[in-house]
Amino acid sequence: MKRVVYVGLATLIAGFAGLWLVGSAISAPATNTVGAAPQALRAERVRFASQSGASIAAWYGAPLSGSATVVLSHGVRGSRLQLSERARFLREAGYGILVYDAQAHGESTGTHITFGYLEAHDAAAAVAYVRARNAQSIGFIGPSLAGASALLGPEPLSVDALVLEAVYPTFEAAVTNRIALRLGSAVAPLLSRLLLHQVQPRLGFDPFRLNPVETIGRSQAPLLLIAGSEDRHTTLAESEALFRAARRPKQLWVVEGAAHQSFHRFAGTEYERRVLEFFGRYL
Repeated sequence: MKRVVYVGLATLIAGFAGLWLVGSAISAPATNTVGAAPQALRAERVRFASQSGASIAAWYGAPLSGSATVVLSHGVRGSRLQLSERARFLREAGYGILVYDAQAHGESTGTHITFGYLEAHDAAAAVAYVRARNAQSIGFIGPSLAGASALLGPEPLSVDALVLEAVYPTFEAAVTNRIALRLGSAVAPLLSRLLLHQVQPRLGFDPFRLNPVETIGRSQAPLLLIAGSEDRHTTLAESEALFRAARRPKQLWVVEGAAHQSFHRFAGTEYERRVLEFFGRYL
């Protein structure tokens, strides 16, 4: 009996230690060298401060025609390099751009990824930066983590047009879905709870309040919400729930056949057509 108890305790301790290590890995910084902007973007390297405490690295290019600027950021563990092709077609259309690395990503400083909590301050700082550079109207493109960051600050971003892609409705759903993909749906709810309860002592915020579906209704910006029909990280039903919670004017585009991936890379010219049409209307 003692041996059974010892084995049980050892297994339990090993399990909690393993989950702590998983939490350490997924919240660790994803910093790397990004470098100068591709020549086609006609953009300079800039830095600005964020209330997240980070120094944010970015590429900035003033509008080539008109006075509208689009702010772009990336998904989790990415960098502004992921947005270079989106920035290219916006530049070709004459828009100004600011493409930035969120805190703890790319060339920005930061000690932990916080899945939208601190990154929301970076999104607000990016909008403030382009406004200080005399942008008269501002759009924002945010896939996944970046889209959540547009909605999770003290107030949603104050912009004139908002493109959100594959944004999780609640952080709990995001974690549960990802565990289910790897380990199965039977254990996902329990393991996600165990991981989420690490967040407060480790990162200093309540993960159960990280819920874009509860804040999107406060956004005043016209919305283009893009979802993949085959996305299992943020399911179509979850995107539809986010869409229902948003104010008008709003549009939902379901990219048939797309999973949790770059919708621009997947849909190409159709993505560009829809985004330019949307920004053309509101910017």
